[in-house]
Amino acid sequence: MRIAVCSKDFERVTGHAGQARRWLIFEADKQKSPTLINQLELLKSDTFHHFKGDTPHPMDDVETLLASSSGDSFISRMEKRGVQVVLTAETDPCSAVNNYITNSLKPANRRPIMGMICKLRDLFSEQRN
Repeated sequence: MRIAVCSKDFERVTGHAGQARRWLIFEADKQKSPTLINQLELLKSDTFHHFKGDTPHPMDDVETLLASSSGDSFISRMEKRGVQVVLTAETDPCSAVNNYITNSLKPANRRPIMGMICKLRDLFSEQRN
């Protein structure tokens, strides 16, 4: 299974997944340790916040996205593309992937104010496009 981890510095799990340009792509299963197969840097137009339509995307072969935060519209958009979004408080990417596949991933910390800010940004963003 392919799992993408949001990581703006390619070292830690980070948030704002819809606007993220940098992703670590892992190949993982329960029989072996996760293997980093790619450090992907998306063009701004390919970030999920800006990407529109059902056309192919560089992360189409990913089944799960891990991040520390994302907006509800991002999660809905990914579900429509057949990709599960999982939010976590884990900061180490390899540990996050390993804990995800072993069902021991630490859930994300609730951030209600940031959630409201994301919803407002999404609202105004949709009006501009």
